[in-house]
Amino acid sequence: MAGATPKLIKELREKSGAGMLDCKTALNECDGNLDEAMKYLRESGLAKAAKKAGNVAAEGLITILVNDDSTKATMVEINSQTDFVAKNEQFIALTNEVTAHVQAEGCSEKEELLKTTINGVNFEEYLNGKIATIGENIVTRKMATISSDNGVVNGYVHLGKVGVMLAATCADGAKDKTKDLLKKVAMHAASMKPTVISYKDLDADFIESENKAIIADIEKLNEELVRLGKPLKNIPEFVSQVQLTDEAIAAAEAKMKEELIAEGKPEKIIGNIVKGKIARWIEDNTQLDKTYALLSQTYVMDDSMTVEQAIKACDESIEIVEYVRFELGEGIEKKEEDFAAEVAAQMA
Repeated sequence: MAGATPKLIKELREKSGAGMLDCKTALNECDGNLDEAMKYLRESGLAKAAKKAGNVAAEGLITILVNDDSTKATMVEINSQTDFVAKNEQFIALTNEVTAHVQAEGCSEKEELLKTTINGVNFEEYLNGKIATIGENIVTRKMATISSDNGVVNGYVHLGKVGVMLAATCADGAKDKTKDLLKKVAMHAASMKPTVISYKDLDADFIESENKAIIADIEKLNEELVRLGKPLKNIPEFVSQVQLTDEAIAAAEAKMKEELIAEGKPEKIIGNIVKGKIARWIEDNTQLDKTYALLSQTYVMDDSMTVEQAIKACDESIEIVEYVRFELGEGIEKKEEDFAAEVAAQMA
């Protein structure tokens, strides 16, 4: 028992967060010297972390921190190997500490974060120590910070799996209700997965490609509807408001008027009929916006309006200027495990 007394083991456990047996071994190896034992654990932790670095970390948590005056928000995705560890109190504490550190240091990339110092040690060394203590590979994968000098920010995390942050400018007297609204819009975005704030932000090549794909999908669907004897879906010419130039709208209106006249509709009611038809035509020809543009989507909190209409109904001065959405493990290629084979290998 060289230097591992119960008192020293307890003290080292509290100081390092390592397991009891690891603390006992470290103290025995270092003849009861607490500082040397800490160094021993840290060095051992680095060795353990290196072995775990190749393990796929696709679970974990997304954490958001909003500062006291709601002018800055930081979101960080930290991955673990299993959902079980993601629910561990030590892991949760780690995510909160790292998110606060990222906000304080202003890091926007993993490489920047690794160069910082946290709790008196290099960040990479700090993280390796946590890996050794928690027992799984841990990766600080993504981070983002948004701010608003003349408005507010807010965010929402759904079950630690999806996170959304929003920044908006607004009138000074509207900051409280803007903050509340942003929380609701963030909840909407967590569910509806928009990729941009406005249809104006959609890439032109993406619009053209999706235009062809959506038309092809509806044409295919209509073939099935013909077979079933059901009403056909309208086939749009366009898919985004970006494409609806004044000329395109005028051409659509002219065609509608010609059709109504050919049907023998009275001249005095054609204007009102066209007004309703053009509203429907615009809706049919902006399907891409409703899928990918936040402001164009039907608001989940009130499906009688779009998100843009809900914002204006809250206060005319509100304008969303930043939007960030993280989804846990998105883009990570998960390793398919053969559990039976794994158990058999361990038994061999």
